[in-house]
Amino acid sequence: MAKNNILLTRIDNRLIHGQVVCNWAGTVGANLIVVVDDETANSSTEKSIMQLAASSLGFDSRFFTVQHTIDVIDKASDSQKILLVCKTPSVLRKLIEGGVEIKTVNIGNMHFSEGKKKISDKVYVDDKDLEDLNFIKSKVDEIYIQDTPDFKKEEF
Repeated sequence: MAKNNILLTRIDNRLIHGQVVCNWAGTVGANLIVVVDDETANSSTEKSIMQLAASSLGFDSRFFTVQHTIDVIDKASDSQKILLVCKTPSVLRKLIEGGVEIKTVNIGNMHFSEGKKKISDKVYVDDKDLEDLNFIKSKVDEIYIQDTPDFKKEEF
């Protein structure tokens, strides 16, 4: 395990939702879901909705800005087993550049928007996303695309 308690890092533009809570957190053995997103960390409404989803199945949740995550993630208690969720590859790149050790990255949903191209059924990227994902790939042990744990992993 890394020097921190991050079991899996997932890129998913929906952050905490059914797949994350019902499938990923339990599958990897997490008891804490940490969302890293500056906007969400400062929105009491978004946090409340996601906290309700996580707590309904017994998971604790935290909502941090990128900088706060860099500052505190290595200080987590040994009992905290973390599923880290980032909205975009850019956020995850900032964490890595800030010194956060990441071993395994699961690319989940990255929705279509103007200028993005499909690389998987639920993953659409633009040039910046690809640049960030390739940077991430060079810094982690494993990176793959997988919607839920029961789907086959796709190489990135």
